[in-house]
Amino acid sequence: MAKTKDKNMMLTETLDKQVANFSVLYMKLHHYHWYVKGENFFTLHVKFGELYAEAALHMDTIAERMLSLGFSPTATLKEQLKLASIQEASGEESSSEMVQALADDFNTVCGELKEGITEAEDKDDQPTADLFIEIRTSLEKHRWMLQAYLAE
Repeated sequence: MAKTKDKNMMLTETLDKQVANFSVLYMKLHHYHWYVKGENFFTLHVKFGELYAEAALHMDTIAERMLSLGFSPTATLKEQLKLASIQEASGEESSSEMVQALADDFNTVCGELKEGITEAEDKDDQPTADLFIEIRTSLEKHRWMLQAYLAE
């Protein structure tokens, strides 16, 4: 077991950063869901709700992957805000700024997941690579849709 732990030790930072990212995204999406206004309220309110449910699922799945490897994910907002590569909502965003911020966040996370996939494959950790591939695929689709929404 020690060899497995040593082999996967390098992935823990990558995994933990994504736990933090999805925690921040979860709260950011809740904020957007609650405070979106304007003519696109009904569309965006529903979409943001769908996205925060997905963010919660990703956060939990990644954290459980870490636990199955014998590591502990960060579990406080303070730690997660420090570790995350994305920022929480400012509270001043217009609806189009909310959509743009999410598209940018998904782009950032997709880039990190791409690196994580390579890192996991280099460590012969196919389950983590598969997990990252699945999440990246979903986020790339959401990013495309958000960018298409902004292109009106």
